[in-house]
Amino acid sequence: QVQLVESGGGLVQPGGSLRLSCAASGGSFRHYTMGWYRQAPGKERDMVARITYYGDPDYSDSVKGRFTITKDSAMKLVSLQMNSLKPEDTAVYYCRATHNSWGQFDYWGQGTQVTVSS
Repeated sequence: QVQLVESGGGLVQPGGSLRLSCAASGGSFRHYTMGWYRQAPGKERDMVARITYYGDPDYSDSVKGRFTITKDSAMKLVSLQMNSLKPEDTAVYYCRATHNSWGQFDYWGQGTQVTVSS
């Protein structure tokens, strides 16, 4: 079965950097959009960045210019480089895989905590 496992979260000071990774297994992800979402306490889960097999990254306005999403050629390792982190970036970050044609094939990882604080 499909599994998404995130890693790389932690505590960082404002202005610092972190790199999150999502390891995908259990199938081919060529026809999926892989994305990073985040959820802060008391807030909805929002899209941060996503990418397709052919590239075409998409970012939320709040992270544009600070975060970069990358993938390997098989779409089985998707990373999120986060620079110039702000306290408002504090959240649980989730990896998501959504099939481009069949939306019912929609998978989430367990999440990793990112805390930006001095």
